[in-house]
Order: sequence, then C-alpha cells, then structure tokens
Amino acid sequence: MSAVQLPRPALALPQIQSFAAPDMAAIDALIRRRLASDVVLINQIADHIISAGGKRLRPMLVALAGRACGVDATAEHHQLAAIIEFIHTSTLLHDDVVDESDLRRGRSTANALWGNAPSVLVGDFLYSRSFQLMVELDRMQVMRILADTTNRIAEGEVLQLLHVHNPDTDEAAYLRVIERKTAVLFAAGTQLGALASGVDEATQQRLYDYGMQLGYAFQIADDVLDYTADAADLGKNLGDDLAEGKATLPLIHAIAHSDAATQARLRQIVRDGDTDAMPEVLAAIHATGGIAYSQRRATEYALAAEAALEGLPENEAVAALRGLARYAVERQH
Repeated sequence: MSAVQLPRPALALPQIQSFAAPDMAAIDALIRRRLASDVVLINQIADHIISAGGKRLRPMLVALAGRACGVDATAEHHQLAAIIEFIHTSTLLHDDVVDESDLRRGRSTANALWGNAPSVLVGDFLYSRSFQLMVELDRMQVMRILADTTNRIAEGEVLQLLHVHNPDTDEAAYLRVIERKTAVLFAAGTQLGALASGVDEATQQRLYDYGMQLGYAFQIADDVLDYTADAADLGKNLGDDLAEGKATLPLIHAIAHSDAATQARLRQIVRDGDTDAMPEVLAAIHATGGIAYSQRRATEYALAAEAALEGLPENEAVAALRGLARYAVERQH
C-alpha cells in the first residue's frame, strides 16, 4: 500500500507578512532612503506612488527566496529587493500614462495629479536609480539578470501595445505579454534571492521557475478580478482593461467560444473599448465559462509554482512561498 501524499505546508497571507516583517521593514527603509533626490518634484511623485499601499509582493519574494535556501536575508538581499521594487514602480508610472489611467490602489495616479511628462520622467528616475543600486553590488551576474529582465519587460509593453483594440488576440499572444510584462520580474526577484544566498545553479533555476509560474498565476487572476471584483476593494475602476481595448483571458475565451453573432459583437466592443457594453461582455463571459476557465488556468500555474519548490529544504520561507502561490489565485482584490 503506497503512502498517502499529504499537502505540503503553506502559510496564510497574515502569517507570511508576519514572517517577512523584519525583512520588509529593512527593505522599506532602504527604499525610502534611496528615493531621495535634490529635485522636489521627484520626491513628491515617487513618494506618492511608493506610499500608495500594496503588499510589496515583488521585494518580499526576494527575501523569501533567499531564506528558502536556508540562509538569513542579508543587506544584499534587501538591496536587490529595493531594485526590484524600483523597476516595478517605474513600470507602473509608465503604464498609467500609456493606459491613461486615473486610479491605482484607490488613489489618483501620478499622471492624473501631475500630468504625463512628470510621471514618465520620474519613472525614468526610478529606473536609473535601480541601476545605480545594481552597480553598487558590483556583481556582473546581477547586472546580466536585471538587464535581460528590463529589456524583456520593455518588449512586453510594446507587445501589449500591438494587441490593444485587437480582437484577434488569442491565448498564446496574451500569455506572451504576461510572460514579459509580469512574470519575468517575479522570476528575476526569486532567482536573485537565491543567487544572493550563494546556492547552486539548479536551486537558482527552481526559484526562477517558481517566480515565473507565480507571475503567470498572479496576472491571470488579476485579469479575472477586473471582471469580478468590487471596485472599492480592487482600488481601480472595474472594466479598465476593456476601456483600454485589452482583451484578457476571460474575454479571449468568450470570443473563441461564442456563436458567430456574439463573436462579431464582442470583437466590435474590443475594437471600440466600449465599457458601456460591459453587461453584454459579462453575459458572454459567463455564458462561455470564461471566468471558470481563467481561474482554472491561473490555478494550473499556481500549482506549477508550488511544484518548482520540490527539492528545497522544508522551512518556513518555503511554506511562505507556497502560501503566496495559493494566495495569488484565492485573493479577492
């Protein structure tokens, strides 16, 4: 008789945050210290977006990945975490300008308050500041990983732009955008956490794979929430993706599985970015099982993220990473 495989231990989000709290306090202090500039407007805009809340998931992943290797997080882990957060924040500033967004995390976006040009330029400042922090570490492998990552993120931004208002966007194209826009930064963070812990390449690869799969799961779940969440909880306007002409997985699935007349109507809605047609879109998504399908795909990626952790020593940090994979697809905002 074979042994029953029990579920691996995983921490719930409050436990994860409690476990990571000392590292996150050090990372947050470093972020705020290194944001400083002699240019007042840079400080104002950078502080606005850095202070806007959020769970600091990406920098947390750096510290947790480092600890998952059985090593206490060091000043190098914390600096790498700050670098990841600066890169992420710079992309948010640029994204909000490209998407003409006026709300993020329940607050007015920087471009809504200060205009597009200052937002883009402060995004550039944060991006260049991240490279200053990289150079201070004086590790060519860190530079290589982050240079490749930022280049792929830029490719993802352009790929997404090519698919705006394009009803022919299919699941494969959608996943290519997610890989570059979201997953590669998750993967870089977890790989760098492992690198700073001095582990072998196989362990670094496990944690890179975990971050990549988690990034897919997180973004697909995020795109589902754009159709299902409460706007107040989500901290942005529901239907933003549709308004921006972005066909995400629930809608892509609906277009592919609707009758000819509904397909034609949905394609026109994507071309127009017609948020007034949201009831029609939601009806088609629900009729074709688009939400359930997208949730299932997100769960597949989350399970793949958990599977990537096999072979690591069982410790609290690994349980935290496992918990984040589950949180990514279970969250309501």
